[in-house]
Parts: sequence; structure tokens; C-alpha cells
Amino acid sequence: MRYLTANLAVRWLGVDFPYGTLIVNVVGSFLIGLIQQVGVTSLLIPETTRLFLTVGIMGGLTTYSSFSYETLRLAQIGAWGQAWINVLVTTAVCLVHGEAPAQAALTKSLLRSLTRILS
Repeated sequence: MRYLTANLAVRWLGVDFPYGTLIVNVVGSFLIGLIQQVGVTSLLIPETTRLFLTVGIMGGLTTYSSFSYETLRLAQIGAWGQAWINVLVTTAVCLVHGEAPAQAALTKSLLRSLTRILS
């Protein structure tokens, strides 16, 4: 999946920035957050399955090693601005997407409570 995403990103967006790695890391962060949120707040995903999905499957999709390599490659060719953009965007966007499922669940719960109060 990572290889396919990287190839499509190069074809559609070009080779000037590691878009493929950014995409799989953001999607993987969101899916890890979603699996964790569902697994921790309900009985739908047993703990062993949750760990298998997040560490095994999603951990295999996301890739810190590619992120590190591509960032260092950008720095080595003198593209310091793009290297820093890659670090900052990847870190910020992955953190936001990793937290998004929990925030969505909290918002849904608050709206449900508010609806009950107002009814």
C-alpha cells in the first residue's frame, strides 16, 4: 500500500517533495487514532486485536524510516526549507489526525448530552 501510494503521489504531485510518505503517515495516524478510540471506548475491538491492528498493520503502513531518509535527503541536497516543512507538516498533521477520532467521539457525546438536556 505504501509503495502504491508513493508511486501515485510521484505521478500526480511530482518528485520535489515526499508526498507519498506524508500521505501514508497522515492516513495511518488517523486510522491508528480511530482504532484506538473504538477499542478503548467500546468492546468492539478486543485489546489483542487493537494492538495487532495499530502496531502490526498500521505500523507497517506508516513509516518513520522513509520519513527520516527523505527529510535527510532534502537537507543533503540543500533543500532545507522543504526538509523543515516536511518535519513540521508531518508532525503537526499526523498529531491532529491521530487525535481526530477521539475529538469526534467527544463531540458526538457532548451533542448527545445536549440534545437530551434540551428535549
